[in-house]
Amino acid sequence: MEAEKNTRMLGFLLLGLSEEPELQPVMFGLFLSMYLTTVFGNLLIILAISSESHLHTPMYFFLSNLSFIDICVTSTTVPKTLSNIQTQSRVITYAGCITQMYFFVLFIVLDSLLLTVMAYDRFVAICHPLHYTVIMNPRLCGLLVLLSWIMSALNSSIESLMVLPLLFCTDLKIPHFFCELNQIISIACSDTFLNNTVMYFSAVLLGGGCLSGILYSYYKIVSSVRSISSAQGKFKAFSTCASHLSVVSLFYCTSLGVYLSSAATHNSLSSATASVMYTVVTPMLNPFIYSLRNEDIKGALKQLFRKKK
Repeated sequence: MEAEKNTRMLGFLLLGLSEEPELQPVMFGLFLSMYLTTVFGNLLIILAISSESHLHTPMYFFLSNLSFIDICVTSTTVPKTLSNIQTQSRVITYAGCITQMYFFVLFIVLDSLLLTVMAYDRFVAICHPLHYTVIMNPRLCGLLVLLSWIMSALNSSIESLMVLPLLFCTDLKIPHFFCELNQIISIACSDTFLNNTVMYFSAVLLGGGCLSGILYSYYKIVSSVRSISSAQGKFKAFSTCASHLSVVSLFYCTSLGVYLSSAATHNSLSSATASVMYTVVTPMLNPFIYSLRNEDIKGALKQLFRKKK
């Protein structure tokens, strides 16, 4: 009871990526530039899509939602990291840590679910082009996004509520730059078997399920494209999936790489450093991937800047 009282009063210490004083200004500048680039880039995508009526299609509807979620993912972790570096304080309150963990799990799972929905959209567009507008109607698109939010919120609520009863002893140091679920569970001094079971079950069910859905969609897409006789037709079909496939590869390769490497090395610092890839770098690169590979987005951005001028 005393340990729980101390934790709720004092909170936790976020050790960050480095304790070297000379590296703090560099890290502050790096995180700030990446955060501003992420917010500005994804906002441009949202504004470009909303301002052009010909982009009001299911694919771009999902893309604008993905851009919004990418802003939310980085906004959950980076501002607190910048504040800690600037104030030279590593403290985060108990309530603040649980809140940060809740929203981070919410938006990361939502990111994965939305990428799966976008893969389904591409599957319908290429494998059933004549029925695309009928199948991917506005009602279904809205329902898919709503279901993704509900599933993410339920999962995040369950995992966060299960952390509340945990007791923390004298070691209140989190070897990370934000309150990640598995890091909080690992420093608890009470029994965490149920927490670990639910966490890994959720990762397999949601993460594995989403990845399986994406792989199946692209398996059907490749099978359908192979039946197209002309090379130009094959290229056009694949080009509509190139941006999404790049984002999916970046998201899953970095996130799986983080957890596989941390499980193999048990090095908290290397795990925290690798986490920067899928929590900060991936949301920052997504707007560039879609804008550089998509002529419609590039055209919409040009129109947007012309209107501003």
